[in-house]
Amino acid sequence: MAKKHLGQNFLYNPSIIEKIIQAARISPSDFVVEIGPGPGKMTRMLTEMAGKVLAIELDDHLYEQLKKELAEYGNIELLHGDALEYPYEALPEFKVVANIPYYITTPIIFRLLDSKKNLKSMTLTVQKEVAERIVAGPGGKDYGVLSIMVQYHTTPRLEFIIPKELFRPVPKVDSALIHIEILDRPSVDVRNEAIFSRVVRTAFSQRRKMLSNSLSSLREDVKEWLAKAEIDSNRRPETLSLEEFARLANIY
Repeated sequence: MAKKHLGQNFLYNPSIIEKIIQAARISPSDFVVEIGPGPGKMTRMLTEMAGKVLAIELDDHLYEQLKKELAEYGNIELLHGDALEYPYEALPEFKVVANIPYYITTPIIFRLLDSKKNLKSMTLTVQKEVAERIVAGPGGKDYGVLSIMVQYHTTPRLEFIIPKELFRPVPKVDSALIHIEILDRPSVDVRNEAIFSRVVRTAFSQRRKMLSNSLSSLREDVKEWLAKAEIDSNRRPETLSLEEFARLANIY
């Protein structure tokens, strides 16, 4: 039985699972990390496609069940633990394929981006609204910190929508599959990533206000700073491109 406090909504449809693995572009040479294997439907398919699979499961009961059911596979390592605490930095080149519980979606994406040295891609089933935020461009309500920070490190693509009725138990909203390719170098040139992140997060902390207001906590001469970056101080943060945020951060 799915546990509500762990955000468990399991996907059993084999044709959808197959489409997810196809989108992940798994080859026999790949090391794949699956976060939250659940009942193991996708895990079995992954073991048949990949060279090695590391499956991280937090649920005690599911871990014990999977340990028995997957014992015949020689290319899988099953780990009982919290995926947010796993040391991904120690892995060789790897790809992530996962149906992620909604409540840890953003934390796990940022955790993986923090350890992206050997990460090649993430293929994730997430809440539809989150997928739309990740791929959003400037000018809309979906565009924000998540969009910018993911697109700074990666090229994300929304692959397809997965109706909520295909999950058990049925969640309140539809999901979407998103494929995220890690870039060899960031999409824009930034001198200091910490400052870039701080500028972006500060700007969106008051997203309805003009930049001259939302960024005033960073510099007293905010209008002069914006003018040097050739950005109108009356604009709102959701209208700025990654390049413009990078320019702001570099001048800062």
